[in-house]
Amino acid sequence: MRVRKVSPGDLAAAVREAWADPCRRPYVEGGVAYVPVRDGWPADLDLPERQPYRGRPFQMIGDTAVLHGARPTPAEVEEILAWRRPACVLYLRTIDGVKRLPGVEVLHGEPHPVRNHENGLCYWLNPAEVMFAQGNLEERARMGRAVRPGERVADMFAGIGYFTLPMAAAGASVHALEINPVSFGYLRRNVEENGLDGRVGPECGDCRDLLFGTYDRIVMGHFEAPSFLPDALAHAGPGTVLHLHALGDAGAAIDTATAAAGFSASVATRKVKKYGPHIWHVVHDVVLDERRTKA
Repeated sequence: MRVRKVSPGDLAAAVREAWADPCRRPYVEGGVAYVPVRDGWPADLDLPERQPYRGRPFQMIGDTAVLHGARPTPAEVEEILAWRRPACVLYLRTIDGVKRLPGVEVLHGEPHPVRNHENGLCYWLNPAEVMFAQGNLEERARMGRAVRPGERVADMFAGIGYFTLPMAAAGASVHALEINPVSFGYLRRNVEENGLDGRVGPECGDCRDLLFGTYDRIVMGHFEAPSFLPDALAHAGPGTVLHLHALGDAGAAIDTATAAAGFSASVATRKVKKYGPHIWHVVHDVVLDERRTKA
C-alpha cells in the first residue's frame, strides 16, 4: 500500500486531497499518520497491506472503544489497540436502573468526555458515566424524520439527547426530561453545541412530575416505559403519537392503559435490535384516536 506521511493534526485535511485514496483507511502509528495514495500520484512509502480486522466486535464512541458481552481477554484488547489505537477501552458489564448508569471496567487508558458525530449532529458524553446505545442509530434518525415542524414533543427519558436532538433539528419544540444529573449536564451541553437552545426546554427530575399540558408526540425511550404509560396518557389527546420502547411485546399493557385513559388506539410494532436470546428491543408506535364514550 503506497502512502504519504502527515502529522495526525493534518490527517483530516489530507484525506480530502485529490491524491488520497478514499477506498483505503488511513492509520496513525508512532505519532505519524499514514494516508493511502491513489495510483498515479507520488508516495513516501510502500507498506504491506493491512489485514482486515477479524477480532472481537466493539464499538467506537469518539476515541473510546466499548466492548459488551463476556469479559474480553487481554489478547482481544491488544488486537483492538493494534487495529484502532483507541485512547481508552471500556468493558460495559451492565446498564442499571431508571438513571441508566453504566457498570464499566477500564481496560486501557483513562475514561474522558468524547464527541461522537451522528446524522449531522454531535453528542458529548463520557461512556464510563452515561449510556450511549449505538445500536439505536436508525431509530434516532427515524425520530428526526417522524416529527413535523412546530410539534410539541415530550422526551420523557432524554438522556444526553439521543432523540431530542434529531427531533429539535427537524423543527419540533422538545420538552426534554432527564432524571440523571450527569446525563442532564451532557444534554444541556449537546443542545447548546448543536445550536438548538430555542427548540429544547431541558429539565432535570422525574418526568412524571415535570410533564405539563398536552403533547403532539411523546417519546418513551426506556425499557421501563410501559409502567409510565398512565403518566404519559394524562398529557395526551386524540392524535397524540407515543413511541414506547420495551423488551418484548408490550401490547397488552398499552391496551390496558389506553382503555383506562378513555382512548382507542392503533399500534404498529417494530423490532430495533436483538437484546438477548429470544428477546428483542421493540418500539410500539401508538396513535391515539378519539376518546371512548363511557356507557
